[in-house]
Formats: sequence, C-alpha cells, structure tokens
Amino acid sequence: MAAPALSFAIVAGMPDIISIKNLSKTYASGFRALKGINLDIRRGEIFALLGPNGAGKTTLISIICGIVNPSEGSVQVDGCDIIHNYREARSLIGLVPQELATDAFESVWATVSFSRGLFGKGPNPAHIEKVLRVLSLWEKKDSRVMTLSGGMKRRLLIAKALSHEPKVLFLDEPTAGVDVSLRKDMWQLVRSLRETGVTIILTTHYIEEAEEMADRVGVIRNGEIILVEDKADLMRKLGKKQLTLHLQQPLSHIPEALADYHLDLTEDGSALTYTYETQADRTGIVSLLEALNAAGVGFRDLQTTESSLEDIFIELVRTGQ
Repeated sequence: MAAPALSFAIVAGMPDIISIKNLSKTYASGFRALKGINLDIRRGEIFALLGPNGAGKTTLISIICGIVNPSEGSVQVDGCDIIHNYREARSLIGLVPQELATDAFESVWATVSFSRGLFGKGPNPAHIEKVLRVLSLWEKKDSRVMTLSGGMKRRLLIAKALSHEPKVLFLDEPTAGVDVSLRKDMWQLVRSLRETGVTIILTTHYIEEAEEMADRVGVIRNGEIILVEDKADLMRKLGKKQLTLHLQQPLSHIPEALADYHLDLTEDGSALTYTYETQADRTGIVSLLEALNAAGVGFRDLQTTESSLEDIFIELVRTGQ
C-alpha cells in the first residue's frame, strides 16, 4: 500500500513564505558573518543555498530558525516576525541538523511524539503515523533509536522536524556521510515532501544534489548573497559548452590562422578544445570548421560537453560575480 500523503496545502498566489530584509550579523569578536542579506523564498519550492565553508550559510539558517539573533534587519516566516512573534514563527519551521544527535534509548515513536510536544502541539497519533509511513519508518516505530542504521537515523531527524506540521523545512547537509545509493533515495524523499506542500531550504556541499533537486539556487560568499536564480536559467545564462576536436595528426602548436578562436591544445597535441557561450547568437562552430579546413587541420572525431552546476558555482565563488 502506498504511503499516505502529508496534509500541507499550497495556496496559489500567496506571498513568499520567507522574506529577509537587510539582514546582518556581527559577532562580539567583530566578525561580520552576514552583510545586508535580502532574500525571498517562494512558497512550495526547493531552494538550494550554496557557498564555501565560512560563507555564512549556518548563520543565516540559525537566524531564521531563531537560534541566533540578528544584528540588523528583519526576517518574516509566513508573515510572522522571528523576533516579535518568535513562538509562532518558530512553530512554522522544521530544522534537520547535519549531526545525527538523537535520543538513543527512546523508541522511534516516543522520540517523534516528544518533538511534537516541544512546540506545544497536542498528541496527534494519526499525523505521527503518516510521517513515519512517508519516511519508511513505520515498521521501526517501536525500535530504540540506537538500533537504527545511519540512513534510518537521518530519516528520523526529518520525522522529528515534521512532527509539529511545519510549513518550512531546513535541511542542513542532509546526505553528508551517506552512500551514493542512499543519497538518491533521500533526493526522492525530499521531492516527495515538496509535493505535500512543504517549502524546503537545502544546504549542501554536493553540487549534484542541488542540480538534481532545486528549483532555485542561491550562492552566498563572504556573508553576501551574490546570486539567486532559477536553476534552469542559471545554467542557461552562465553555462558554457566545449567542442573537442580529436585531430587526425597531432599539432605542435595552434596555427596562427586559428588565433581568433582562442583554442586550447592538449599537451600531446592530439585534440583542440573550443569554448563558446550557450546564449550567443552564433556559436562560431561553422566558421571554425571552415578555418580548420583552410589551415589544413583535419579531425577524426568531435564531441561536446556542457557546464555543470558545479562548474558554474566554482566560477561564481572564485569571481564573486
């Protein structure tokens, strides 16, 4: 029997579920972790927040979740200010930390039920059952947490975060230390949670995770948001393609007649690589092939490759643009 869907509704046309305005954080040491962050998270989306270590990801999430106080600015969660309406705002959020810290001697059922109670929610066995079934933990409901596998403990953290029926779920490195096959299972789980109406904000070091799941991508660097873009638009705008020509005869150098194409020659001289913008009106490939023919450079095969989100991310972090 298929697992029941969780009952979180998306209402079309409603405003962004998280609104961050001019948010800054300076610690007592003088370190400025966040600098004037402005960011809106759409209701019902999967938003991937990417950035190198120390970029400010954890500080930003901690402020939204009410764990750290901001120095300046404001954050609203579904219209509730995180300072002036702390309890209401916090009850709208589920947080899944990276660490697998759980109540080892409690049963799965007791642990998830206790988490619900922490938010002042009365007992709701039907909801807890739905959560455990969706996360494939129902058969383990009476098992002690200490007996669970690493993957089950990861799903248990998500169950705890969903126990009080939040509208927003933060996943901090959800597949850290998880093997590749289980990571893909987690991706499918996250997508299924989004389909129930939960808005998901994901931080990850695995760029393929963001590429696989996210609707939009935000990049944070040195405490500043340097880019927020729909994933598809980002890859279309900033992606590059490369045409690799495998030569019939190796070259010792690139002929002067081909200088305008800014080609790269492999160390062994066996292939030329031509890089072009995916958004350009003309790729220049036709004229390149004509120039190669005129220069007497023959090729036996060609192939194209396209930028991945990881390539784009590395370039963004390097240049800050």
